[in-house]
Amino acid sequence: MSGSTLERTDAGKLTVLMVTAFMDMVGLLMVLPLLPFFVKDLGAGGLVVGLLVSSFSIAQLLMAPVWGRLSDHYGRRPALLIGLTASAIAFVIFAFAHSLWLLFLMRIVQGAGGGTVSVIQAYVADAVAPKDRAKGLGWLSAATNAGVALGPLLGGLALNLGRSGPGLLAASLCVINIVFAWRYLRESRDMTEAAAVRSQPKVAGRSRQAVWRVVSHPAEPASRLIWIYSIAIGAFQGITSILALYLAARFGVTAHTIGYFFAYIGVLSVVARALILGRAVDRFGEARLSRLGSSLLALGLALLPFMRPADNPLLTYLPLALAVALLPLGTAFTFPCVTALLSRVVPSSERGLYMGVQQTFGGASRVLFPIVYGFLFDRVVEAPFLLGAVLVVFTIYLGRGMGAFAAQAEAKPA
Repeated sequence: MSGSTLERTDAGKLTVLMVTAFMDMVGLLMVLPLLPFFVKDLGAGGLVVGLLVSSFSIAQLLMAPVWGRLSDHYGRRPALLIGLTASAIAFVIFAFAHSLWLLFLMRIVQGAGGGTVSVIQAYVADAVAPKDRAKGLGWLSAATNAGVALGPLLGGLALNLGRSGPGLLAASLCVINIVFAWRYLRESRDMTEAAAVRSQPKVAGRSRQAVWRVVSHPAEPASRLIWIYSIAIGAFQGITSILALYLAARFGVTAHTIGYFFAYIGVLSVVARALILGRAVDRFGEARLSRLGSSLLALGLALLPFMRPADNPLLTYLPLALAVALLPLGTAFTFPCVTALLSRVVPSSERGLYMGVQQTFGGASRVLFPIVYGFLFDRVVEAPFLLGAVLVVFTIYLGRGMGAFAAQAEAKPA
């Protein structure tokens, strides 16, 4: 793997998880780019698209801490298998969703299962040495973004089989993924420690206490990292939710061609995370690289609203391609580094919990931003992009001095 090579046992565990995450993302991205077009066919606009995207995040927000505690107490593997099962059910609902309420139901079921993102991150933190966690998370992200590249193309092809084609194919792939994970995914959690955690007296409201600490102690390193993650992921997710509407309105993209744009983003994400991230972490360190990523993301968001069609196709799509490219590059450098830093500042017995708290805050952002962006998009097309750019710039300020703290944390005895 790029940068420095992971230990053989770490790489083996991570490879199986990467395959599982890749298959899950293929299914998700088979249906996600199609949602805005189906919503338009049902007579709704940007605000409803934002609400639909946010319904996923509301369910994820509520379930992420639950999945985190479950995985801390009983292991990462069972939590992941339950989450994959929820995804399969959601895809079947999507296949036969010919009304808005069924689309909302699909997103809620899918979001409840999607709370396992924190479990996947905790699995990597368990299985990979601290010095390699950013790289491990980057490789995992590369696998999921390979799914981002392939999923939309498969979804477009499956659409030729009829309205139910993408959902049924995604559900079939999810069932195969469940069988694969059941057979090959090994538990990464120290179950002796997990048993000790379960034997301890239950602390009522433990998740709420952890969430409140992030709010009440925002200057603490863990809190700052969670705020950076949640603001940046919200800004990015909000733009993703309206990207298809933006491309359709300004460049005439359709349900049959939107997959190429998402595939382009996915390919760039894979390249950045698989070939560049490891070396960049070695050279710049996680803290500096996360700030660089935020800068690229903010620049991409700021440039997108100024893209316009031209008489020459090259002059139309080349600037658009360059602006869009900054989004996957920025996120590739930001999110793995921020999550890796967070994994270092919390004890292993609470790693799943705090990864869940991170997803809770990220989920809150993913609820708010798509709704706000959808509302703004219906009125001023450029407004969501400029707002996102300003907020991501603010996260750079939040990350000041984080490099020095990371060095101090690494110097502490285990």
